[in-house]
Amino acid sequence: MIVVKIGGAAGISHDSLCADAAALVARGERLVIVHGGSDATTTLARQLGHEPQFITSPSGHSSRRTDPRTLEIFQMACRGVVNQSLVLGLVRRGVRAVGVSGIDASLWRGTRKAAIRALEAGRTRIIRDDCSGSVEHVDPALLNTLLDAGCTPVISPPGLSEANEPINVDADRAAARTAAALRASTLCLLSNVPGLLRAYPDEESLVSSITIERLDEAESLAQGRMKNKVLAAREALLAGVPRVIIGDARVASPITRALEGAGTVFA
Repeated sequence: MIVVKIGGAAGISHDSLCADAAALVARGERLVIVHGGSDATTTLARQLGHEPQFITSPSGHSSRRTDPRTLEIFQMACRGVVNQSLVLGLVRRGVRAVGVSGIDASLWRGTRKAAIRALEAGRTRIIRDDCSGSVEHVDPALLNTLLDAGCTPVISPPGLSEANEPINVDADRAAARTAAALRASTLCLLSNVPGLLRAYPDEESLVSSITIERLDEAESLAQGRMKNKVLAAREALLAGVPRVIIGDARVASPITRALEGAGTVFA
């Protein structure tokens, strides 16, 4: 069982990813695909006249400011654009792909953040109306049913709060929870960088491997959105996933190359 998270940043080809996923499924691999939708959400928000906003926490983690209107746009982009693009790309290659969201069958359950601390001009501001949260429980029943039927699930945010309301969740960390719930052998986090870089943005400074004892070092090297990926790797490993790979989604056969060790391997 392999869980593959496809990043939502610009510059990622769904064609290459779908072709590679289809080849793996044809060889008998059981795949679950999770995706984000950052670039699609930003594009759609601007088209609709709702300028995107991003916030950075005091610990350096960046995220999208998710007011109620942004949450609506986020769902339209993730479920209506990105998810359907991936499902269609897989179906065209003979895969029985099924698009679901974290809301369906209460797949991703979490808690909406009552307050978010954000740094602005060197000062900390408290935001109380943000519609984001974190996945705390994954119910694998629907995914196992689909997999046993020969289907490949493609999971889109959002998640579902304790009040049964949609919440924007980090797809990397949701993928980590999903991999743990499915007892996956590997979690692949694919994005528009080759992996964890020692001197970002120098792609020649790739860190090829990180042991569980060196996770603190990895977190200190990570910058921007990479912090979330390293945190997801930590959470997956500590939850029992044997191997996590942060790999490059821009290359040919990105999943296969990651499984062969290209990128940063956490184990």
